[in-house]
Amino acid sequence: MNLVLATNNDDKIKEIKYLLEDLPVTIFSRSDFLEFPDVEETGQTLKENALLKAKTIAEFCDMPALADDTGLEVEALDGAPGIFSSRYAGDNASYADNVNKLIKEMKHVPKEKRGACFRCVIAIDWNDGNTETVEGVCEGYITEDVQGKQGFGYDPVFYYPPKNKRFSEMKIEEKNMVSHRGLALQNMVGLIMEKVNKLRAAQSGE
Repeated sequence: MNLVLATNNDDKIKEIKYLLEDLPVTIFSRSDFLEFPDVEETGQTLKENALLKAKTIAEFCDMPALADDTGLEVEALDGAPGIFSSRYAGDNASYADNVNKLIKEMKHVPKEKRGACFRCVIAIDWNDGNTETVEGVCEGYITEDVQGKQGFGYDPVFYYPPKNKRFSEMKIEEKNMVSHRGLALQNMVGLIMEKVNKLRAAQSGE
């Protein structure tokens, strides 16, 4: 089965490919196409945005497409930046821009109120009129400074207590075991294998 990753974010492509590499699936990404749309996230929820991206890319590439939408929800900011996490500091914001704005917004927030969670919704459009979604959530808190060189996005300020580390201090295989995207993808693997097995059965005439 072919599957295209519906994202233009190279960091996400790396993480997702790592978790799906053992599946009997041929994975495509934007580098495999001469043109690849940059889908505008007009949904009001993570789920809506994930489904929108998956549907658009499935139609464009004419194959099943997998997309995620992820938000950082900070307790002291009433759930912000949420669906606006990737553009918290503006439409063309860099990772550093977003992190710096978050640190500034939380400058006077005490540790006991710096709780936060990453929430990830992954959608798959099977390119046959059917779609499915799964979700992963990881809880931690926002640090007062930036540290670590791994990961991307808000990883340098997201501390995960069970590991006594920030995401930016974890290697990709360690992060993927506990992260929001890793947990969601672990749930998605079952759906993909179910589809693969159905296709195999149909091909063998069972």
